[in-house]
Amino acid sequence: MPRPVLISGIAVGIGLALLWAFGGFSTLADWALVQQRAVQNSMAQGIRAVRAGNAGAMAALLGVCFTYGFVHAVGPGHGKVLIGGYAMARRVPLRALVAIAFASSMAQAAVAVGLVYGLFAAFDWTRDSVLGLNDRVMAPLGHVLVAGVGLWLILRGTQGLRRSKAAHSAAAAPHAHDHHSHEHHCSTCGHAHAPTLSDVAALTGWRDCAALIAGIAIRPCSGALFLLILTFQMGIAGAGVLGTFVMGLGTASVTMAIALLAVWSREGALATLSAGRLTRALPLIEVVAGAVVTLAALQMLARAV
Repeated sequence: MPRPVLISGIAVGIGLALLWAFGGFSTLADWALVQQRAVQNSMAQGIRAVRAGNAGAMAALLGVCFTYGFVHAVGPGHGKVLIGGYAMARRVPLRALVAIAFASSMAQAAVAVGLVYGLFAAFDWTRDSVLGLNDRVMAPLGHVLVAGVGLWLILRGTQGLRRSKAAHSAAAAPHAHDHHSHEHHCSTCGHAHAPTLSDVAALTGWRDCAALIAGIAIRPCSGALFLLILTFQMGIAGAGVLGTFVMGLGTASVTMAIALLAVWSREGALATLSAGRLTRALPLIEVVAGAVVTLAALQMLARAV
């Protein structure tokens, strides 16, 4: 990507920060809530049309489901906080983040299906019981998992800062090798004096991916539960399951866009740094991003309980 395009990502990050600082996100959340209610009414009409066997009703319902997933994801939620915060904290390739965002939305849809058919259908729970479990248990648990990821980022970033400081202190000290002369370059010393950029930036493996996906998927969308319960009661369960996963695609479109914006802002800021400063800056960025994720999760948890 050209350097001017990368650096323009800084402007994107600053713009988003200003939007948040002046209450723009609250306005956006209010708009999303109004749209969700309107789309949910359209969803109920679409379900009745499918039940009646109207021509084109299924395609129309799926379109409404995608729209609901989109406007739901635009509003306040832990998925955007987690994907955006992790994208800023770890120098993970965009492809990997997009894949995680997509997998998280599909897993969230699968959890909704499992919750409804595991409790509502199999155990004859009432609609209010299922929705109550989602609000009282699943939502707070999701926020706790997000806060846990944030704390993990803080811990890992702090460890990275300590390693970087120790490595640079060692590099500045005189060598005491018996089998090397003092004129030898560091590349011949047989050990690393500082973590490489690839060491600092690498995605740490399946545990990170699993934590991100679980943190998002654990709290199903209330609109998906509404769709699944209503279609089950009306004898068109297949339409509800399909619509739930299409709704997940709408949600994924927003979280993948958040991942793109976060990576663009991150790389724009890092493009201005030299390699040495970049190595030292990455752990610090991870600590800050982890703190933001943790605080946001705790705020959502406080509102949920």
